[in-house]
Amino acid sequence: MKQNKKLVQIFEEENTVYLVFDYCKGGELLDRILQRKYFSEREAAYTMHVIAQTIQYLHSHGVVHRDLKPSNILYVDSSTTPESLRIVDFGFAKQLRAENGLLTTPCYTAQFVAPEVLKRQGYDKACDIWSLGVLLYTVLSGSTPFATGPQDSAQEILARVGEGRFNLTDGIWSTVSDGAKDLIQKMLHVDPQQRITAQQILQHRWVTNRQFLPNSRIAFSNDFTHVKAAMKATYNAINKVQTLPALEPVSASLLAQRRGKGKT
Repeated sequence: MKQNKKLVQIFEEENTVYLVFDYCKGGELLDRILQRKYFSEREAAYTMHVIAQTIQYLHSHGVVHRDLKPSNILYVDSSTTPESLRIVDFGFAKQLRAENGLLTTPCYTAQFVAPEVLKRQGYDKACDIWSLGVLLYTVLSGSTPFATGPQDSAQEILARVGEGRFNLTDGIWSTVSDGAKDLIQKMLHVDPQQRITAQQILQHRWVTNRQFLPNSRIAFSNDFTHVKAAMKATYNAINKVQTLPALEPVSASLLAQRRGKGKT
C-alpha cells in the first residue's frame, strides 16, 4: 500500500493528468466494519498500522492528502485484510511548498476537518492525522466523535471540533484499552503542534504491541444506518452554512463541481 505498485496507467491532456489505479471492489473500510457491527482492537491496530505507514510515506515526501475520510479508504478485494487497503482520491492533495511549510487554502470534509483548518490558520500534515483520529474513534466505537446523530447542526459539530471536545469514557469506551484511548487523544489534540505524527503513531505502544491486543469483538450499539445518516446530515448541513463564506467544504470546490458534472 505504501508504494505506488498499483499505478496501472497514466493519461495526460493539456492541463490534466489522469492516474489509473486498481479497481477497489472490496468497498469502503468503514462500511464493511459497520455492516459487521463489531471490530476488535487487534484488527483496528493492524488496520491503523497499514494506513499510518502510507501516510508516513506521503508526509515524508512532503505530500498532504487533505481529504482522508472513510470513502477514500477502500479494500481492493473482498478479503478485507489490512494489506488490501488503499488510500484513494488525491484530487485535493498538496505538496508543502510554502516557506514555513504550511498550507493555507482551506479544504475539508465536515466530519474530518481539523480545528486549525476551521480557524483558517496555516496547517500542515497534522490535519491528516486529525482525520485518521476521527476514523480510529469511529472504528472502535461505532460512533463519530463530534456528531451524536443526524439531528446535529453544522454549527454544533464545528464548535465541538474547534474545541476538541469528544467522549472517551461513557458506554462502549469502558471496554476499550487505555492505550487506544491515549492514541486517539494524541491524534485529536486540538493543537497541531502537540498532535502526534504518522511516524509516532507507528511507534505508539498500542500499534507496536498490536499482536497482543484483545481479539474479542467490540459490539457497536449504534445502527449502521444511524452512523451513516449522522455523517450525511453533517455533510449536507455544512454545505448550507452561510456564516463561513471564506471556508469552503470539499463539495463546494471547483474540482468537486467538475466531478459532479461528469456524473450527470
